[in-house]
Amino acid sequence: MTASTTEQSPRTAPGRPFGPRFVSPLLLGSTLNPINSSMIATGLVGIGLDFHKGPGTTASLISVLYLCSAVAQPTMGKLATVLGARRIFVTGVVILLAAGVIGAAAPAFGFLLVSRALIGIGTSAAYPTAMALVRKRADEIGTGVPSRVLGNFSIASQVTIVVGLPLGGLLAGAWGWRAIFLVNVPLALVTLVFTLVGVAPDRPAAQGARSLLPTLDVPGIALFAGTIVSLLLFLSDLTSPTWWLVPLTVALGAALVVWERRAPSPLVDVRMLGRNQRLLRTYVRQALVSLGTYTALYGTSQWMEESAHYSASQVGLILLPLSGVSIVVARLVSGRGWVRWPLILTGASLVLTGAVMLLITHTSPVAVLLGMSVLFGFANGFSGYANQATLYVHSPAAEIAVASGLYRTFAYFGAIFSSSLIAIAFGTAATDAGFHAVSYVITAIGAVVLLLTLLDPAIPTRTDR
Repeated sequence: MTASTTEQSPRTAPGRPFGPRFVSPLLLGSTLNPINSSMIATGLVGIGLDFHKGPGTTASLISVLYLCSAVAQPTMGKLATVLGARRIFVTGVVILLAAGVIGAAAPAFGFLLVSRALIGIGTSAAYPTAMALVRKRADEIGTGVPSRVLGNFSIASQVTIVVGLPLGGLLAGAWGWRAIFLVNVPLALVTLVFTLVGVAPDRPAAQGARSLLPTLDVPGIALFAGTIVSLLLFLSDLTSPTWWLVPLTVALGAALVVWERRAPSPLVDVRMLGRNQRLLRTYVRQALVSLGTYTALYGTSQWMEESAHYSASQVGLILLPLSGVSIVVARLVSGRGWVRWPLILTGASLVLTGAVMLLITHTSPVAVLLGMSVLFGFANGFSGYANQATLYVHSPAAEIAVASGLYRTFAYFGAIFSSSLIAIAFGTAATDAGFHAVSYVITAIGAVVLLLTLLDPAIPTRTDR
């Protein structure tokens, strides 16, 4: 690590290096990206009416955040490595604050696109910098893998699944869609104050302005952005593929690899990834689990509304066990530091979920749908902590921020690809036949995750607490 990334000596009590003052702002910051991803769904209709835009145009407010986040996560990790993790964390919170003001006061639809892009960039700073700060403190005091802290990050992401849509609906219903953007202002202010109070400042940057640009690897960031955006745009609509994006993605990806192999301070250390196959397998496994989870979640939600004729609020209640079980399982697994068996059970849970879905029709009782939701929760809860733990174990300490950003980028691959799979399976309507097609996809994904885990001897059985 460079000198700029090193924290000053922590002032916390030796017995509580990961106390609430230190962990709370990191957890809160890490929830801001997923919660903004889900909140906007409840405001799209109102935004379309106010600005006279159709569903296709307003949906761009969702995709622009995903695209910006997928690029910004590892980029923010690189900036944290060079400039200091706390410094970039705070910068991201300030960007979010500005984005909330821009969105709330937007006089035209274009301002909302700018706001959502800034929200994606600002909130992307939180997770990679938080992981870097946790790793730095754990290494300083020699605690090994801080399983409970990683478990808290997993639980925080489960909570956002519960909170995001209801919070967005409450805000939009009470004060209109502008409140969905404005709520980021108090959230950012609270996170900022907690960070300034609880997280020790970085040491002054040792590099001058002239040496900063080569260290940041601006060409690498540009090539990475082009590769990721073109790939995600292709994956987002496979019902009518934009085929020219394929050679563009390949060309940009090849140029990225060539450049990063020569760069003195690469954004993506392709040589390290070539040697660290364990980390690459972690990324692939995360993408697959994300693909299976989002396909199951969004596919089931759409089917329950269109074919089983449940209201949006009823669907939310039916899926509530998903988050509850996820939180309980994540706490249990992280408290004991289990890694390998939870990943095995993740694949098994996805297979079992797909099998149960195959037996369900639009006339199935609510109890069966609740049981399916519980199975979703097991898959989500088992994978959340375990995949984060393997990321932590297999990432070099100096690269943890960028590695964590790439981890989130691979999760976005799964999230965006899932929309295409659902569209292909359902076609023009979410029928029982389409729902069963989704079940086959989830079963196949679960089987692949299970096989990859069983054949990977590098996955630890458990971590040190």
